[in-house]
Amino acid sequence: MSSQIATFITLVGISGVLNLFLCFYVYSRRRETAASRTFILYTLALSIYCFGYTFELGSSTLEQVRLCITIEYIGLSTFTPLALILVLQYLGRALSRIVTTGLFIIPAITWVMVATSHYHDMYYRVFKFKEGVTPHVLIIEMGQWYILHDFYMMFCTVASIVLLLSRWKQTRKTFRRELAFLMGGLLVPMTAGISYRLGLTPTGLDPVPLSIFVSSVLFIWAIFSTRMLTVIPVAKESIFDSMGEGFIVLDSSERLVDYNRTVSTMIPALRQSMIGQQLDEVWLELAGESFPLKRDQDNSVEELTWTTDGVEKVYEVRSSMLRHRNGERAGSLLMLINVTELKRLQQELEHQAYYDGLTQILNRTQFIRLGREMLEQMRGQRMPFALMLFDIDYFKRVNDTYGHETGDKMIVHVVSICKERLPEDALFGRYGGEEFVLALPFVTAQGAEALAERLRAAMEYAPLLTPKGVLTVTASFGIVQVAGANDETLETLLSKADEALYTSKRDGRNRVSAYELYSKVGSAP
Repeated sequence: MSSQIATFITLVGISGVLNLFLCFYVYSRRRETAASRTFILYTLALSIYCFGYTFELGSSTLEQVRLCITIEYIGLSTFTPLALILVLQYLGRALSRIVTTGLFIIPAITWVMVATSHYHDMYYRVFKFKEGVTPHVLIIEMGQWYILHDFYMMFCTVASIVLLLSRWKQTRKTFRRELAFLMGGLLVPMTAGISYRLGLTPTGLDPVPLSIFVSSVLFIWAIFSTRMLTVIPVAKESIFDSMGEGFIVLDSSERLVDYNRTVSTMIPALRQSMIGQQLDEVWLELAGESFPLKRDQDNSVEELTWTTDGVEKVYEVRSSMLRHRNGERAGSLLMLINVTELKRLQQELEHQAYYDGLTQILNRTQFIRLGREMLEQMRGQRMPFALMLFDIDYFKRVNDTYGHETGDKMIVHVVSICKERLPEDALFGRYGGEEFVLALPFVTAQGAEALAERLRAAMEYAPLLTPKGVLTVTASFGIVQVAGANDETLETLLSKADEALYTSKRDGRNRVSAYELYSKVGSAP
């Protein structure tokens, strides 16, 4: 019997040493260990409990036993609520200061009850050595608060295990072993405590401190084999999966390692079974081509277009290199940001900057920019290039008589007539209020004249129907053409086209005039 107790005391003492080792180990790595403060307090509480129980077993008087138990209960009363807090932090759940404090109200009262137990029977109804037995065997009978505290410890442990089990299905297989180690470390002391209460252990020997030895071995094995608590996987997953941006993790061989829930929404065809495959292989299966963007450059930003259920989405893809502590490449991280709405707004702003709001044709600024480029291109190829200016006749009279709303309808009416008859490569812009401009590549003055005549006639014979009556629409045209090595600027050509337009107005409107080549071309209505 003595040798068995000696062995038991030795193992309990080793359990205290192991927990003290864990306490100092996590303290030394507290900056890289998640929930380090709670784990330090948890292992410290276990150490105090184990060392206290070791000295209790070696005590020869009842007073010494009482003192050791008082020290022992500093750890015994607190390690289960600390375990519950550790699990909650593991799950990424924050606790308020009030709730945290509340978890230690019963342990604090318990310690006071134990420290003053020789004055009352609230914790121990009976507390004495068994007579005629050497070494001493302590006989106790539980008081009311003892039962309450026992129930509270059981509640904290069961709650911790249930919380961990609730996340089992949501935890990726890669991290389930770590989850199992943590649950095992909590289950072993609880099982030992239940067996002690049921009288399944040798009389007088509490197996809980010895079970903590097993828990400590599990924790040490988990910390060094799975790097438990270096990154808390469940908390990581909660954060990882709740992010609005999509994340794809690749290893150094471009294999798919992980992705978050947002990516599953962005690219529903992506499946867990694809983890471990090369990204190009995955993309070939999803899109019929290799992954189109670079991922071997740090901080690169590119755009990816993806269609889901017939809806095209635009994602900004940012690539970041992942490196080991020694600087070697560990893989890469692709962050996908949905910029579909941003691109739509950007296109709208660009459209507003480049196009006339009423007619949706080029505004004056954009026409001049593109017109200059077209002129240079035609001059470089020594090809003809024509410009045409025209405006609506008597437009001010229309505004004054029928109102600006009718005037706007007339402008839109004229633009729609022209669009139906213009060549595809023509530039069409609104030059002023009721004045329009056309740039015609590969078109001579004669060709421009023929087009202008068609436009003029189409407007004249397509009156505008309004609630206030039928309005005849006519326009006056001015044309200029440049060919060969002519070095005139677009602004000069526009000025000449304006002179030709003035000629049409001076000669009675509803006419076509060309600069220099024709002093008057066209016909009256």
